[in-house]
Amino acid sequence: MEKNVSISVSLEGNISSIPNSIVNDSKTLMENGVDTSFINHAAKEWTEMRRQWVGHQAEVPRKAPQEPVISWSATYDDLLSTSERFPQRIPLSEMVDFLVDIWHEEGLYG
Repeated sequence: MEKNVSISVSLEGNISSIPNSIVNDSKTLMENGVDTSFINHAAKEWTEMRRQWVGHQAEVPRKAPQEPVISWSATYDDLLSTSERFPQRIPLSEMVDFLVDIWHEEGLYG
């Protein structure tokens, strides 16, 4: 209990309402090199659980950048003129970039 009070004192800076014995104990602990800082155990546990869920990112091999599915010279009409499927899926980010570029050219965006 006294540690929590000493932490709030150091954060708020309002020492006048705290008994001198608590303030002195806090100063003594800090001078003796005892760390009285707050440790968020829940955050540490959450981080560990997340690491277990998503895995170690250092162990995940990075994919080499792929060539775009949509040609840089493709037009909106090129995409709509056929009902055939694309040979491979188009990543959402690529499709958004394509549409934004088209909308800029036509004055519909920005």
